Amino acid sequence: MKMVSAIIKPFKLDDVREALSEIGVQGITVTEVKGFGRQKGHTELYRGAEYVVDFLPKVKIDVAIKDDMLDQVLEAIASAAKTGKIGDGKLFVFPIEQVTRIRTGESGEDAL
Repeated sequence: MKMVSAIIKPFKLDDVREALSEIGVQGITVTEVKGFGRQKGHTELYRGAEYVVDFLPKVKIDVAIKDDMLDQVLEAIASAAKTGKIGDGKLFVFPIEQVTRIRTGESGEDAL
């Protein structure tokens, strides 16, 4: 089993969710986060004063999947989130040692 974490632009969330639904992914967790990479933030003007926005709003999506779905999930997220501009985001893949569904007590891939 794998955990795929994706950091994407907020306006691409619906596209990614739809792409994952189409390939059969049943559950995702979404978190609003802030960060920066190569963008390094930007300067904004508010009431006549300039201020630097160091951390840009992003969305983090976590998806727990079976090993055989990994390539499909990575491709679906990457293609749906891509704008071709800096700040499109990143994909991270982590191994999952164990999963247990609290309600039924199922564990392993059955809990996904």
